[in-house]
Amino acid sequence: MLGELLQQILSTVISTVSDVLPIAAIIFGFQFAVIRKPVPNFTKVIFGFIWVLIGLSLFLIGLEWALFPLGKLMAQQLTNPAFIAGVDSVSQIAADINLVWQDYAWVYVFAFLIGFSTTIAEPSLIAVAIKANEVSGGAIGIWGLRIAVALGVAVGISLGCYRIVVGDPIHYYIITGYIVVVIQTVFAPKLIVPLAYDSGGVTTSTVTVPLVAALGLGLAETVPGRSPLIDGFGLIAFASLFPMMSVMAYAQLSQWRSTRKQVQSVSR
Repeated sequence: MLGELLQQILSTVISTVSDVLPIAAIIFGFQFAVIRKPVPNFTKVIFGFIWVLIGLSLFLIGLEWALFPLGKLMAQQLTNPAFIAGVDSVSQIAADINLVWQDYAWVYVFAFLIGFSTTIAEPSLIAVAIKANEVSGGAIGIWGLRIAVALGVAVGISLGCYRIVVGDPIHYYIITGYIVVVIQTVFAPKLIVPLAYDSGGVTTSTVTVPLVAALGLGLAETVPGRSPLIDGFGLIAFASLFPMMSVMAYAQLSQWRSTRKQVQSVSR
């Protein structure tokens, strides 16, 4: 058992090194061959590079051993017919029972909470929020942006789980969502539009993607009549699309409140 664990860890480390080395080769190649300047604090950079490799390796091992099984297990338990029907075992369920989308309410609640919590903890979102706050001179709040993005992801994943349960074609939802995004782009403050578009990509990162993907696959495997290949994937698209809406809606709401306060102050 210990030998298998060490072998898996070694295999993950080797795979991570082989994936990261081309990136390092391009960066250092341009630094020395094109820019032709030495790397400042070269020793610290090398140590940091080693820590990145260690961190990525441990993260991938954690995904394989914990997050993927956890997301799949939660989806299976929440969609268990016995749990939905409120009985102790599947044998107690009537043969003619027909589950409808309302019966999966706990799945939607779990999807909302897991989407919100993983997005709040997303390191890439935290970095973008801090930089946006610095560049905007404090006009864009760090927590305001993080909560707006997290709410968008939470609503998107919940809606994506609903789509898996009812079996609707995914392109209907995505096309409708992008129509809403285009309309919002016209009316949203110009300052927030580029940031809103980037927020969709920021959410699909290290913490959110593994759990969301595992949730979608586990849900498609356990809902009767659903295919993991056809229905299990697609939740990441919802997690990328809805933050654009929520961030622009947050900016539009803030602008409306600011305009309202100005009107009230003038009227007085």
